[in-house]
Amino acid sequence: MKRLEDKVAIVTGGASGIGKATAKLLGSHGAKVIIADLNEQQATNVIKEITDSGNIAEFQKLDISDEANWINVIAFAKATFGRLDILVNVAGVSLLKPLVETTSEEFDFVVKINLKGAFLGMKHVVGLMQENGSGSIINISSSLGIVGAPNQSVYTATKGGIRLLTKTAAIEFAAFNVRVNSVHPGFTETDMTKDLIANEEVKKMVLGPTLLRRPAQPEEIANGILFLASDESSYMTGSELVIDGGYTAS
Repeated sequence: MKRLEDKVAIVTGGASGIGKATAKLLGSHGAKVIIADLNEQQATNVIKEITDSGNIAEFQKLDISDEANWINVIAFAKATFGRLDILVNVAGVSLLKPLVETTSEEFDFVVKINLKGAFLGMKHVVGLMQENGSGSIINISSSLGIVGAPNQSVYTATKGGIRLLTKTAAIEFAAFNVRVNSVHPGFTETDMTKDLIANEEVKKMVLGPTLLRRPAQPEEIANGILFLASDESSYMTGSELVIDGGYTAS
């Protein structure tokens, strides 16, 4: 059964990692997927995987911290598909560095991408969703948006900010029947994290408290995103879905 038949979705960061797994899964369930990313070559490869399976996908170049870029992507969605039902804000950056060694420029950059990017996405999609009379926005936070961690002060601050930004948007968008939820992955095995996994000290730090004693696979996070994107989660808004192998429980 296809759970997103005739729905239109934007997935930021859809060219790799959790975003790629999400774009492919939403497409396999009938969604028309717009992959919004800076890496056109990688995105093209993902689109081919989706279309080769008989599903529909398009690419839009997007710097999530640029408001004009967002306006263009929303205009493309409306012109191409006439509607928008789902936004998944996946794109983001990390910074592993002690607080006292973090520069103001590094702080500003991480905030601009992680927090401002999610803010701009929500701000600009809600109008088109309002035209439909419904929508689902899923913001990717982190288990470190719930608890702190050494050497990740800026990252945790932005992911915690996404958690509360999500709840506030849920309050404001409820009148439009637009649901807003956050997903909090644990340490996930992607191209971005492979170097961290190779570092035994970092691996011990992130996987030591993880009850299942392994990193997540991107597809495991995408399964939770699919649920929130679908009508099966129709009574969920302002919620946080934690998919962290028990990290925050311990």
